[in-house]
Amino acid sequence: MTPRKRLVGLGAFALASSLVLTACGGGGGDDTGDAEGASTGIVTVGNGEPQNPIIPTMTNETFGSKVTSNVFAGLVYYDAEGVVHNEVAESIESEDSQNWTITLKDGWTFSDGTPVTAESFVNAWDYGAALDNAQNLSYFFEPFQGFSYEENTSLIEEGGLTVDDELTFTVALNQPESDFPLRLGYSAFYPLPESFFDDPEAFGKAPIGNGPYVLETWENNSLIELRPNESYAGEREVQNGGVDLVAYSDEDSAYNDLLAGNLDIVTNVPASAFGTFEDELGDRAVNQPAAVIQVMNVPEYVKGFEGEAGLMRRQAISMAIDRDQITETVFSGSRTPASDFTSPVINGWSEDVEGSEVLDYNPDEAKKLWDEAEAIEPWGDEPLLISSNADSDHQSWIDPTCNGIRDTLGIDCEFDAYPTFDEFLDARDNEEIPGLFRGGWQADYPAMSNFLGPIYGTNAGSNDMGYSSEEFDAKLKEANGAEDPDAAVELYKEAETILFNDLPGIPLWYNNATGGWSESVDNVVFGWDSDPILYQVTKSE
Repeated sequence: MTPRKRLVGLGAFALASSLVLTACGGGGGDDTGDAEGASTGIVTVGNGEPQNPIIPTMTNETFGSKVTSNVFAGLVYYDAEGVVHNEVAESIESEDSQNWTITLKDGWTFSDGTPVTAESFVNAWDYGAALDNAQNLSYFFEPFQGFSYEENTSLIEEGGLTVDDELTFTVALNQPESDFPLRLGYSAFYPLPESFFDDPEAFGKAPIGNGPYVLETWENNSLIELRPNESYAGEREVQNGGVDLVAYSDEDSAYNDLLAGNLDIVTNVPASAFGTFEDELGDRAVNQPAAVIQVMNVPEYVKGFEGEAGLMRRQAISMAIDRDQITETVFSGSRTPASDFTSPVINGWSEDVEGSEVLDYNPDEAKKLWDEAEAIEPWGDEPLLISSNADSDHQSWIDPTCNGIRDTLGIDCEFDAYPTFDEFLDARDNEEIPGLFRGGWQADYPAMSNFLGPIYGTNAGSNDMGYSSEEFDAKLKEANGAEDPDAAVELYKEAETILFNDLPGIPLWYNNATGGWSESVDNVVFGWDSDPILYQVTKSE
C-alpha cells in the first residue's frame, strides 16, 4: 500500500503566498499535465446538485463551485500548488495597498461573443456587494469603500469602484490590504456579461461565462454537462472533450461506479473504502493534504448554548470528542485532529494557538464543565442533535462522536439526517437546525484570513451560526491591514484565540484530499483545495 501522507505541518505542500502584480508567462506550474494535445473523450465526475442558481456571487458550496470555477475566469487563477497566476488581468498594481489599478488583457470575450471589459468586472462586483441583491458572497466586498450592511449602496456611486477605460478600473479599499490580489481568483470576483443584468434568474439556469468551459445542459439532480469554450483566451486550455458532473445521492455509489469503470473521477472516497482504496486504485488514488477543515458549528439561536452555561457546554462537547481515535478508526489516517481554525497547508498555520487546549480529549474536564453548566441551567431531556446531509458519508463519524458524548457527558446524542446536501443547506440557512451542525470549509483562496472572516465575521455569507463579536471583527480587520506578513500571522492567531474563547464552531479535523480516477483518464491532479483540475484531464474516445 502507498504510504499515507499525513497533515503534520507546512512541509512541501505549503502554499505560496506571493502576489502576482504584473502579467506572468507560462502555464500553471505542475498542473499542466503531460498531454501531447487535447483529447476528445467526455470526463465523468461524481458531484451533486448545486444549492443555488449558477451566479458567481451566490455560489458558496462545493457542488456549485465546480461549475463556476470552470465556466468563469477571474483576474487571477490558482495552480495546483495554490500559486497565483494572472488570467484576465494584465496587471494588478498599487503604491499604497489601498488603491488598486487593475488592467485587463485585450481580446477576452464571454461565450456569447460579447467583450470582457472593465465594466464586466465593476458591474458584477457592484451587484454582488449591494444589500438588496442578497448575494451569499457579499461579505467579500466589505473592505471596499462604500460597502454597507445597513442600507443598499453602490460601490460605484460611493467611489469604491471606478471604470477608467475599457480595460482599466480602480478599486478603493477602506484600509491598506496587501494580500488583496490573492483573493481575486475566487468566484465573488468573477465578471458578468451585460445579459446577466437583463434577467438574472434566467442567467442562473444557463450562465454565460468566459472560462474554459460552457454549461451546455443542466438536468436538475442528475447531470451538468460542461463543454469546451472555443472563445476562451486563457492558459487553462481544455485537454478533453468536456466534463459531465454526475449527481450522486451517496458516495458509496459513486465509488462503486468508479471501480466498475462507469465513472472517471471521484472527489471524495467514502468511509467504507478508506482502508482499501489505495490498494484498489494503486497509483490512481490520491491521499494528500488539502486546505479543508471540518467543524461542528453552534447556532447562536439554540437556547441550550446561550450564555455562560452554553459556553461551558460547547467546551465540554469539544473535550468529549476523541479526535485521535476517530481519525484513525473511521478515516484510516486520512484526517488529522485539528489544533486550530485554519489549515496546516496554509502559510502561517500554527499548532500552538492560545486556547486550543479545548480541542484536547479530556473526558474528566468535559464532565466537570457539563455538570457546572447543568447547575446554572439544566439541558433537559432532549437529545443533543448533530445535523448533516445523508447523501455524503458523515454518519460514519457522527455516530462515534455521539458515542463519546454519551459516555462522557451522560446525555443522549443523535445524528439528525437531511436527505440531500441542498436540503441540509436550506435548513441551515433558514435557521431550522435544532442543535449542532456539520460545517466543512474548503478554502476559496490560500490565506489564513479565508478560514476566519467568511465563516465567523459578523454578517459574513458563510457565518451560518449567527455569531457576532466586535472584538473578533476588529482583530481580523487589523490583521488584514498589516503590512508585514509575519505581523499579520500573529494577529490572525490572536483572532483565533477569540474564537477559542467563544467557540462558535468546534474544530474537528483537517481533511486530506481523498479521491481517485479510472483507467480511462490520464493527467489527473488534485489541487491545493482538494478539487481535481478538470481542464487538464485527458480521455480518449
